[in-house]
Amino acid sequence: MKTISSKVHYINGKEKTAPTLLAAQLGQLISVVCPPEFPPVFVCIGSDRVTGDSLGPLVGTRLQYADNFTLPVYGTLDFPIHALNLKDAMRSIKYFHPYNPIIAVDASLGARRHQHYITVSHGSLCPGSGVDKKLMEVGDIAITGIINTTGEFSQLILQTTRLSAVMSLAECIFQGILLAVTPTL
Repeated sequence: MKTISSKVHYINGKEKTAPTLLAAQLGQLISVVCPPEFPPVFVCIGSDRVTGDSLGPLVGTRLQYADNFTLPVYGTLDFPIHALNLKDAMRSIKYFHPYNPIIAVDASLGARRHQHYITVSHGSLCPGSGVDKKLMEVGDIAITGIINTTGEFSQLILQTTRLSAVMSLAECIFQGILLAVTPTL
């Protein structure tokens, strides 16, 4: 039986090898957490109304329209999952996919040295914790993109984060997910 590390893996999103490194870590976690009969469901959390919080819906939208990607995706630019609808969305997802593990994707704030890094880990993430919101934990596997530094005015930091930084991290996460779960042709 394979064991699961509780370690959080940090991947520099600016490195060319970042999608490959993310795919390797994610693939390992999927092989342990996701039985073949219950493939993972992707829940991409965030809102397109706040630039720094749009990472999840950007990743979800890219996955939704990707060729050869057949896994369920929730949380897109058209239908985001955010603080106001998280509880209802998760209830619905669990109803339709009661045994499927969830891979949660969200933006996060972190230390300056980790800005533009991607984290992947076994376990859930806590949406909204960077802006002191107390929301339910989501996921069996967590992927975050550290889009900016944490600070005293976290909500303002999220609102003023450069879109280019969010887009490049979202693209890196999208490519890593595709490499991890799409069969090679």
